[in-house]
Amino acid sequence: MLFPRRVLTTFVLCGLLPFAADAAATKRAAPTRPGASADDAAAFKGAIVLDAATGAVLFEDRADFVGPPASVAKLMTFLVVHDRLARGDITLQTSVGVSAEAARTGGSQVYLAEKEAFTVEDMLYALMIASANDVATALAIHVGGSKSAFVALMNARARELGMSDTTFRSPHGLPPSSRRLDENDLTSPRDLAKLSLHLLQTTNVLTYTSVKRRVFRPGPRRIDMDNHNHLLGKLAGVDGLKTGFTRGAGFCLAATALRNGRRVVAVTMGSPDSKTRDLKIAELIERGFSALPAAAPLPAPSESPIKPAPRTATTPAPAPAAPAPGEPVIKFSIPKR
Repeated sequence: MLFPRRVLTTFVLCGLLPFAADAAATKRAAPTRPGASADDAAAFKGAIVLDAATGAVLFEDRADFVGPPASVAKLMTFLVVHDRLARGDITLQTSVGVSAEAARTGGSQVYLAEKEAFTVEDMLYALMIASANDVATALAIHVGGSKSAFVALMNARARELGMSDTTFRSPHGLPPSSRRLDENDLTSPRDLAKLSLHLLQTTNVLTYTSVKRRVFRPGPRRIDMDNHNHLLGKLAGVDGLKTGFTRGAGFCLAATALRNGRRVVAVTMGSPDSKTRDLKIAELIERGFSALPAAAPLPAPSESPIKPAPRTATTPAPAPAAPAPGEPVIKFSIPKR
């Protein structure tokens, strides 16, 4: 069923996709790919949509644009930690202590205090739901021995995945103190799509990214973490992956959705505000499903060797990734131009 563009506007204005204050928009080059539009040129600096079953590109527009990914960089942080879990170097119940360096990390956080300790599992939920920069630093120091050593692992993994436009300089995506763009983490929509596809195929990343709300640190300093990905539960099939924002990066998002056994991955970088980013990703996901060739359903991904630990009374089960039966799910297709 097709809805006119004014319905999409109402979709946002009604509060179904909350958004942050607009960032200053910058002048963008005209779209360069078939299917792109002037509207796309104002909505992002680069974008790509993949068929998750084959890795085939369904849509791209300036997909090799290189810029800061902001917190989308945490997808690589997750992968490096998952690699160590898979090797048996650590377990989900390994206790991770909080250093002074981790506790000082700013931006999005769960307000870790020096000498606190949490399990790897709890920290992975905080990393992917709350986009906690302090958690990213704590995990990096624990796994790598130092933040710089962990970043070296991130870059080595990027090379293995063929992420040729990528250089990581942090485990969290925060800008450097110099604020120089060339000293940021740098990547492209195409590289982030490669990383996203690898995570979907080889890890249990959706266990973490599909959770809408979860408690961190039960007790007097309890934090109710709300997922920064506002498409969860609002756009049919969306179950990941990671948002990001800094002033230099703009609003970024690596997203994925599963419908009728078929999955697409959509990445945008450099949107001027979160409303534009979320609407454009929603459009790109619709374009992606419309462009999928007739084929067999997506095969089940390789099972991750990392299993969530048993729940305890103080560790509530994650919220469901999809609305309960009877709860409305927003479904719309992109109007024909």
